[in-house]
Amino acid sequence: MSEQRFTLEDLRRVLREAAGADDGVVFGGDVQDVEFTDLGYDSLALLETVSRIEREYGISLGDAVIGEATTPRALVRAVNEQSQDEP
Repeated sequence: MSEQRFTLEDLRRVLREAAGADDGVVFGGDVQDVEFTDLGYDSLALLETVSRIEREYGISLGDAVIGEATTPRALVRAVNEQSQDEP
């Protein structure tokens, strides 16, 4: 991934593409720390989302990310941390 940071808006876009998320879902404010399950996303939706992020940004997040990154903030952080580790 380039120097560009993965943002909450990027996550919202990928979730919408992967899981058909409602355009009205905004990951700002307190929603950043709400569990994906409470936002209506199941593990299958997150698996597809992570897969799309990996392809689009040329990174490998690993299977543990789905279990550990349970909120939008945590997933954005994991993507940005991994992108810094990629050569």
